[in-house]
Amino acid sequence: MNLEHINALKTLLESTSKIAIIPHKNPDGDAIGSTLGLWHYLKNKGHQATIVAPNDFPKFLKWMPGAAQILNFEKENSQAKECLENADIIFTLDFNHLGRVGQMTPYLEGAAATFVMVDHHQQPADYAQIMYSDVAMSSTCEMVCHLLEYLGDTDCITSEMANCLYTGIMTDTGSFKYRSTTSTTHRIISSLIEKGAENTTIHHRIYDTNAPSRLHLLGCALKNMVILEGYHAAYITLSQAELDAYDYKKGDTEGFVNYGLTLEDISFAVIFIESKDEGIIKISFRSVGSFSVNDFARNHFEGGGHTNAAGGKSDRSLLDTVSFFESLLPSYQKELG
Repeated sequence: MNLEHINALKTLLESTSKIAIIPHKNPDGDAIGSTLGLWHYLKNKGHQATIVAPNDFPKFLKWMPGAAQILNFEKENSQAKECLENADIIFTLDFNHLGRVGQMTPYLEGAAATFVMVDHHQQPADYAQIMYSDVAMSSTCEMVCHLLEYLGDTDCITSEMANCLYTGIMTDTGSFKYRSTTSTTHRIISSLIEKGAENTTIHHRIYDTNAPSRLHLLGCALKNMVILEGYHAAYITLSQAELDAYDYKKGDTEGFVNYGLTLEDISFAVIFIESKDEGIIKISFRSVGSFSVNDFARNHFEGGGHTNAAGGKSDRSLLDTVSFFESLLPSYQKELG
């Protein structure tokens, strides 16, 4: 974050303000952890802060301190709109394009507030007056920790904040195994544990608590896996009927896409999930090595993200989406090889 934007943010936060904090649609651990971490900080500083999420988030994240106070734009629409209309400042965390908030997009585009972006994804849009964008960062939660350091307020990190921020860093680094995890990341994690982050408990709450239906859904997903050895790729499909059969809840498919990468000689993994309610196929892409799933998702599936982790969508049927995906692979055989 450059000095000009640091000083601008310090000035902006000198007076008590009405602040809206926004994660992306279908928020994950990093989105919820970073917004809650920042929310606690701003509330403790005397600001009138509110988190407005575009939609609901997984049950396994709802234990985090303050999660019950998050407004759901879909379910608490009038209250959420009022918050956005009255905000002096709007923080957008873990996304860098206003199209990532679904039905909230026009309300953010029409807001008179000063925008502050904190995000680590590639190719940011220029809607924010104050921008902290760094694609080398492991997570937005790590960026919030650095942001507090820039503001001279690391001593303000409470145990509630530490638990939220630890969660986001842990989930977005795959429990600290991705190459975006640096020595600085580990130093921040150490400081969060010193501040009260309950690392063992957090890991258990995120990874070790399953309903039987989720494990049965995982079995279905693995049974559906297709391996394309010639492209070092594997993909999983889940139809709406299969989701319904196993009593799917939001967040149940978290991490399923990564199973493809556990196979020997596979460097590109994809999951296609049918969503009848939204009328789309939701897609997650993962890779190891130099193959950019960010570019692949942006070029073909209206998505994007990071070099090795990205998302996208398709308006085709599940079968047609998979067929289109397979038709693209010959053009990438050299890169995948």
